[in-house]
Amino acid sequence: MANTVRALEERGLGATQRRDAWWLQPVAVAAGLGAFVIYSTWAALQGNNYEWGPYLSPFYSPLLGKDWWPFSPAFLILWAPAGFRATCYYYRKAYYRAFFADPPACAVGEIAEHRYCGETKFPFILQNMHRFFFYVALLLLVFLWHDAYKSFFFENGIGIGLGSLVLTANASLLSFYTLGCHSLRHFVGGKLDTFQVGGNCTMRHSCWKGVTRLNEHHMLWAWCSLVMVGFADFYVRMLASGIFTDLRLL
Repeated sequence: MANTVRALEERGLGATQRRDAWWLQPVAVAAGLGAFVIYSTWAALQGNNYEWGPYLSPFYSPLLGKDWWPFSPAFLILWAPAGFRATCYYYRKAYYRAFFADPPACAVGEIAEHRYCGETKFPFILQNMHRFFFYVALLLLVFLWHDAYKSFFFENGIGIGLGSLVLTANASLLSFYTLGCHSLRHFVGGKLDTFQVGGNCTMRHSCWKGVTRLNEHHMLWAWCSLVMVGFADFYVRMLASGIFTDLRLL
């Protein structure tokens, strides 16, 4: 196996004996992540049209610095979810392959000789910040659920708008993604060789199983939550711009 990998490296980038369309996944990932980065950067730079009625764009939640911050309030918030996703174990694999071709795919030649040294040198050592970004992401979930709750309260009373469902779905998918994090799974069940019956271990085992169920589909929640958070901002922005009209369901 080692000789095969070394031979592929010597033949250069993309060298492989695979016959399937291995390049489709990294191309799709690059397109998806690239589109989101472009849109979210544009939306953050606008600094307006992020509120409509009881709806608040998740890019601006919690709304800080509205009266004293000279730039877009989004910049006070987006560093946290951006850092959480950039250091996420799944996203590392995704963007290493899609943008840096390191490696492009399994059993496919890389750009140069592989000299992986773990996460001990800059800039990869910054990936160890993931657990700290996770704590901030948990806090942001509280505000997003508060926004989802507020979205059902209109000027003329309690109701359900399409935006209410969008913000609730956004908070739900972000919760599935965040609570399925590898760091949380280790925090709940790490440092144990076995879960013993009774007391605190029983509760920890139940929590660990719940996190594990979400973790098994971490890639799915990562993409679904990414699309939904972008759509939630887009929907609120279109309402605030007067392009869309919110559909009242109740």
